[in-house]
Amino acid sequence: MDRGRRAKLILILGIMAGSLLALVASTQVWYSLHLTSAANHSAPVTVQGSVAAPALTALSLAGLALAAAVAIAGPILRVVLGVLGTLLGACILLSASLAIGAPGRAGIPAVTTVTGVSGNTSVEHLISRVDSSIWPWSAILGGVILVIAGIAVIVTSRTWPGASRRYQAVRFEPADDSATVFADDASEPDGAAPGGPVSRDDAIDNWDELSRGEDPTR
Repeated sequence: MDRGRRAKLILILGIMAGSLLALVASTQVWYSLHLTSAANHSAPVTVQGSVAAPALTALSLAGLALAAAVAIAGPILRVVLGVLGTLLGACILLSASLAIGAPGRAGIPAVTTVTGVSGNTSVEHLISRVDSSIWPWSAILGGVILVIAGIAVIVTSRTWPGASRRYQAVRFEPADDSATVFADDASEPDGAAPGGPVSRDDAIDNWDELSRGEDPTR
């Protein structure tokens, strides 16, 4: 396997790995929120990644679709997709970083669901302690991988081999007006051999006669 083909494979796998890591992280519990007695809820409130960072799932799925597009894209489109991959990774980093920076605020929707208390300030007063898991940092790692892979696609894509011929457009040549048409035995004009070639104009005349109920073989 040559260097360009190897780089293409590694970077496509990198985009997929970063996106999958962020996607898996979005389905896991990021925080456990312990509430004060005023909340009348003794059990910890768990906050999943999809709640703490709502955009994470959509960004991760977009990254997986991007990996498939990069695999079949042409040289110019690869650069565009590389830029898009870098932006997706940056957005994943931003979304996860906001949740890490304010875990209590990220868990407000979950607390509101179990307590019925609304309003950011009111809900934050009900949170006494926050226990964090490793999954927010897994999302950060996925975003970093996606950013690096996107930049590498921009830099190295011109050395990649071209797309397979199966993805190239099929071109059809226009039909020649002078082409002959092979007629059935029933539509042969007088003197023509069965199954022999008939000119285009004769074939059209024969069909017109058939449409009028006439026998073109007479």
